[in-house]
Amino acid sequence: MSSRPLPVIQLRVPTDEDAVAWHRVFDDPEVMEFHGGRAAELSVYEELTARQRRHDAEHGFCLWTMLDEDGAVVGFTGAQPWPHEDFGPVGEIEIGWRLARSAWGRGYATAAARTTLERVRAAGVERVVAMVNSRNERSIAVARRLGMELAEAFTTPVSRQSGYCFRLELGGPGRP
Repeated sequence: MSSRPLPVIQLRVPTDEDAVAWHRVFDDPEVMEFHGGRAAELSVYEELTARQRRHDAEHGFCLWTMLDEDGAVVGFTGAQPWPHEDFGPVGEIEIGWRLARSAWGRGYATAAARTTLERVRAAGVERVVAMVNSRNERSIAVARRLGMELAEAFTTPVSRQSGYCFRLELGGPGRP
């Protein structure tokens, strides 16, 4: 395990402009390898950022835009209610992250996910899940660094991808 300090990151509620930035930084086959292989249309990111603003207003958390030390958009991280009703941890809060290829391997996902855990615990969330493609070794490593435990394996209903559901008990506000 590396002892290097985690980078300084900033998280903000996504703006309209962030839809364009997310579309740009995720337009990379490596970044999208476990998310369909290519970036979605801009309209998908416009809807996603709008939904995250609603989540923030309703729940006090969302998938936040992640900024590096220079204020450049490098992806997103955060939490949202599990968005599917036909499979997975229906009714639970999912944490997640997606980063620009240029931001990989620098500790951004871990730093931002730790901030996410602090924020969702403060919002009263007692447990989170992370749904990770079983081949995504980088995201599996982030989940483990967060102290998450493998809860179950699953197969997605449409794309038939195998994945893992990691869980972490947060204990609620002010509790370990």
